Amino acid sequence: MNIHGSKYQCTECGKCFRNNHQLTEHRRIHSGEKPFECSVCGKRFAKGVNVRMHSRIHSGEKPYKCDVCQKAFRRTEHLIGHMRVHTGDKPYVCRVCQKAFSVSGYLNTHMRIHTGEKPHICRVCQKAFSVSGRLIKHTRIHTGDKPYRCPLCDKSFRESGALQSHKRFVHSDRKRYYCPFCGKLFKTAYEVKKHARVHSDAKPYSCRHCSECFRCRETLKSHLLKSHNEGTCFTCHICQMKFSRKRNLKEHLRRHEGVKPYVCDECSKCFYTSYELKRHQLVHSNYKGFCCGLCGKDFKHANNVKQHFRKCSDGVECDSIL
Repeated sequence: MNIHGSKYQCTECGKCFRNNHQLTEHRRIHSGEKPFECSVCGKRFAKGVNVRMHSRIHSGEKPYKCDVCQKAFRRTEHLIGHMRVHTGDKPYVCRVCQKAFSVSGYLNTHMRIHTGEKPHICRVCQKAFSVSGRLIKHTRIHTGDKPYRCPLCDKSFRESGALQSHKRFVHSDRKRYYCPFCGKLFKTAYEVKKHARVHSDAKPYSCRHCSECFRCRETLKSHLLKSHNEGTCFTCHICQMKFSRKRNLKEHLRRHEGVKPYVCDECSKCFYTSYELKRHQLVHSNYKGFCCGLCGKDFKHANNVKQHFRKCSDGVECDSIL
C-alpha cells in the first residue's frame, strides 16, 4: 500500500521512492540486473557509483585520509568508522545483549547471531552464511579460485589470512614467543596459548552431542565428523577413512601411493609431509628450537628441555612462571 502518496512505487515489494532514478536502481535488487561493468576485471554492479568506488581497488586511489594516523581509505564511510578507533565511540548497540559497535554494519551482522538468519546462500551446495564475505570465500572451494599469491614461492591461497600465515610460518624463521612450561618457541602468541593446553590439560572445546572435550577446534571437528557424522567430510577412496580437512586427506593418500615429495637437502632422505622433513633436518643442524623459560638455556629437542625444566623450576611457584 502506498501510504506516502508517491507515484514511484515498486510493484514487487511496495517500497516508495522520491524519483524514478531511485526506483530504477531499486528494481535491480529484484531483477538481479547489473548493467555497470568494471573495465579492468569485468565485475558487474547494479549502481554506477559502486563501480566507480570499486575501480579504486585497481588504481590504489584512497582519497579519504585520517587526520590522526594518516591512514587512507577508498570510501568516506570507511574513514568515519575508522575514526571511532581513536575516539572509542560505539554508537550502535545490540538491543538483545547490549554489545556495542563502532560501525552499523558490524551490528547488523552481529544481530544474525540472535536471529539465526543466514541470507547468503551458495548456489552450488546451498550452504548458508550470515556474512557475504564468508560466502565469497566459500565459493572459491567450488571454483578453485586462489587469488592471493605468495611473492616468494608463487603458492596461492583462497584467503588473504592464509597467505599471511604462510609467509610467517614458511618463509620466516623468527620465533618470538616461548612456552613458559617447556620453553618451546613459537611464531605467534596464539600458537603458545594453544600449545600450553598440553601442560594445563585445559580442554575448552566440548562436543554438543556427548561429554567429550578437546584441546583444539580441529580435534573437535574431527570428532564430530567421525563420531556424529557432522561437518564437511573428505573420504579416502581407498580405505574410507574420513578427514575434516582436504589437506589431511592429501597427506594420507601419499601414504597409500608411497609418494614422498619432501626431500632432505643434506642426505636425500624423503618424507610424506613437510613436518616430518623439518623434524628430520634437526639431525643435520645446530638449530635449537627450545629454550628454558627460566634461565634461557637453549636445547635442540623437546625432551631435553623438559628434563632440564623440572630441575630448573624446582621450588618455583607456577604463578611466577606465568
